[in-house]
Amino acid sequence: MACRRGCCCGVVNEDNARFLMLAVLIVLYLLCGAAVFSALEQPKELQANEQWAQRFERFTQKHSLNRTDLETFLRFYEEANIAGIRVDTLRPRWDFTGAFYFVGTVVSTIGFGMTTPTTVSGKVFLIFYGLIGCASTILFFNLFLERIITVLAFVLKSCHDLKRRRQGVMPHDGPRGAPPPGLRDRGRDSLAGWKPSVYYVMLILCVAAVVISCCASAMYSAVEGWGYLDSLYFCFVAFSTIGFGDMVSSQRVTYDGNQTAYRLGNFLFILMGVCCIYSLFNVISIVIKQTLNWLLRKLDIFSYRGCCHCCPAGIAKRLPPRRNAVMPSGNGHGHSRARRTVSIETDALNESETDGGRRMSGEMISIRDFLAANKVNLDLMQKQLSEAATNGIPRPSVSNQNRQNGFSGGVGALGIMNNMLAETSVDR
Repeated sequence: MACRRGCCCGVVNEDNARFLMLAVLIVLYLLCGAAVFSALEQPKELQANEQWAQRFERFTQKHSLNRTDLETFLRFYEEANIAGIRVDTLRPRWDFTGAFYFVGTVVSTIGFGMTTPTTVSGKVFLIFYGLIGCASTILFFNLFLERIITVLAFVLKSCHDLKRRRQGVMPHDGPRGAPPPGLRDRGRDSLAGWKPSVYYVMLILCVAAVVISCCASAMYSAVEGWGYLDSLYFCFVAFSTIGFGDMVSSQRVTYDGNQTAYRLGNFLFILMGVCCIYSLFNVISIVIKQTLNWLLRKLDIFSYRGCCHCCPAGIAKRLPPRRNAVMPSGNGHGHSRARRTVSIETDALNESETDGGRRMSGEMISIRDFLAANKVNLDLMQKQLSEAATNGIPRPSVSNQNRQNGFSGGVGALGIMNNMLAETSVDR
């Protein structure tokens, strides 16, 4: 059946629109960042090149050196610099402690670049070592994220419970002043599925990251002799695993004071900082996704109604509501928004039956419907693979699951956030 003129068959679904919008925003973000850094750093680069050319010319004239011979000698030094040789005396790179520092930067994906393998066997071993080590470290970060979110959820829920007790909604422990049974049951039911807000968790993790960075910067300023702002810069670069390598801690041969205590403190600060920033990045990613959902609602991209049988909007109108559909916010009386509580398997069955009804009429399934149906199957497969990897056997499907609006499903860090945090609409 041919589409009528003006049909909205070309409109992409919500997930694809979110993906495309995020891609466009990232490209714009990169362009803006490139413009800012170019304006800030290019004058300094031009000035440094000019100063180096003047110093090089004066040095060759003062010592009557051939320009070509001096350039060849500097290339030799660049090769030595790659191997870890500096003019200033630094700690050995490939003794056991230096190698332990190196593998720590590898598996944590920091990769400062101060130490790199130069032999063929070392480079080949690094490929396989990093493959297993990085995957194991990401698993460790996810487990840390799960536990820190559990602790924060317990604390925030306790605070929420205490607040409701003071307001008289929840019953107190003592018999005196106990509310009626109906009010007591209603208060307990309201906290049964309570989850902390993403924004509260993000604020707590942000404060923790700032505290760790400030304490670590004070230590680096005192021991390494860096400025405090430079130390903060190093903390962010290291904790976020960017790892430029322009500033690296614990590289001197000796330090004033207790050298062992400083290196232990350096290790602990980097470990806590990386875990905290990793958790913070995952929470911020959830907030970004909520912001994209809000932008899509404001742009009103998905308010079309199907004008013909083959129009995706018309098909979507006949399909059951999506479990990730953004629902209206609450009525302001403290009640949470109504959500569909059906399992992935139930949604897959409903969509399969609907698709089967269309195919029985002799009509070929469209690419969009095929991708929509297989997206549910992919979510189910990810869920089963995750459970099989954890328990050996996938658990039976649960028919009633609370699916969070806008960012439900997923495995790994995203799955942890979905299961343990409550979504808060941006427009609230």
